[in-house]
Amino acid sequence: MKSVKIDEEKKYVRDFISLPKKLYSAQDNMEDPDSMKKFLTGTHTLSKYFELDKFLIYDDNDKAVGRFAVTTYKGDNTAYFGFYECIDDDKAAKYLFDEAVSFCKSKGYKKIVGPVDGSFWQKYRLKINLFDVPPYTGEPYNKPYYLKQFTDNGFSVSEHYTSNHFRAIDESYKNAKYEDRFKAFTDSGYRIESPTADNFDKVIDEVYHMIMELYSDFPIFKALSIEDFREIYGSYKLIMNMSMTKIAYYKDKAVGFYISIPDYSNSVYHLNLLSLPKITKIKKSPKQYVMLYMGVRPEHKGLGKALVYSIMQELEKNKLPSIGALARDGKPTQKYASDDVTDVYEYVLLERMI
Repeated sequence: MKSVKIDEEKKYVRDFISLPKKLYSAQDNMEDPDSMKKFLTGTHTLSKYFELDKFLIYDDNDKAVGRFAVTTYKGDNTAYFGFYECIDDDKAAKYLFDEAVSFCKSKGYKKIVGPVDGSFWQKYRLKINLFDVPPYTGEPYNKPYYLKQFTDNGFSVSEHYTSNHFRAIDESYKNAKYEDRFKAFTDSGYRIESPTADNFDKVIDEVYHMIMELYSDFPIFKALSIEDFREIYGSYKLIMNMSMTKIAYYKDKAVGFYISIPDYSNSVYHLNLLSLPKITKIKKSPKQYVMLYMGVRPEHKGLGKALVYSIMQELEKNKLPSIGALARDGKPTQKYASDDVTDVYEYVLLERMI
C-alpha cells in the first residue's frame, strides 16, 4: 500500500470523490460531490478558515482503498481528522490511521479529534447504530464498521450525541406541561412565529447572532462571519417549509429559534434535473421532518418547551413523525417529549492523543 498527499491533481480529486460511490448505495451516499470538490480545491466558503491536508491510500494494484484529510486551525493545537472513507479491511484501515498519526505528529500536534469534515459547519461525528433505516437529511452517515476501525487504531469516545425519532401525533395528542409553558410565555409578551419569504434574510441574521452566542461552547465550534453564514444557510429558503421553523421574540428581540426541514434523505446532496422534481414533491408532501437546530438565550429559561409546543401544533396538522437531530449528551433538548420517542440514533466524536 501507499499513501499519496494530494493537491488539486485531477486524477486524485476524482479518486477522492469517487470512493464513496464505491462504498455506498445510491440511497445512502450522503456526500455532495460538488461541495467535496470545492473543499479539495480550496474554493469552498469555509476553506478560508483552515488548512486542509488531503490523503489517498492505494493498494498494490493502484486502487484507492481509503481517504482522509487533516484540518488545522491557526492557534488551535488540535488536529481534526475527517473526510474519512475506507474499505472494510483491517490492514488498510491501520495503514491509513498510521499515516494520519504520523503526519499530525510531524506537525507537532498532540491530539487528533474526529471525524470532522473540515468544520463544525460542514459535518462531524460518527454514526454508531440504526444502520437498517435510511439516512435522514443532515445525518452524519458512515459505514457500520467505522467505529471499530477508529477504536482499533487508538481512538476513544470523547462526546456522545443522540437523535430522537418521534411518533406522529394527531388531534388527540395532549401535553399539558408544554401547552401551559407555551401559554405562559405568549401571555407574558413573547411572540413565536414562522419566518416568511419576505423577512427570511432578516431572520437568518437573527439566527446567526443567537448561534454564535449559544453554540460557542460546543466541541470543535469555530466562529464564522455573518456573510459566510448567509451564504451557507441562505439556500434553506428553497427547501424549508416556513411553518415548521419558529423564531421567538421578546420586546422585538429574537431570543429563541427552532429550525426544521422536510426529510429529503440524500436528494439535496445530488442535485440534477432528475432530482429536482423529487425535491419539489417531498417539500409539498413530506413523510417526516428533521429538527436541525434549536436554541434559547439563557435569560429566557423554559422557552424551549414553548417552542417545541409550537412545532407540535404544526406536526399535529400534518400528522407526521419527526427527528430531533444530534443533541449532545446533557443538553435539555435530549429529553424533550421523551414519552413520544420511538427510536434513538446514536453518534460519537472520538479523540486520540499522540
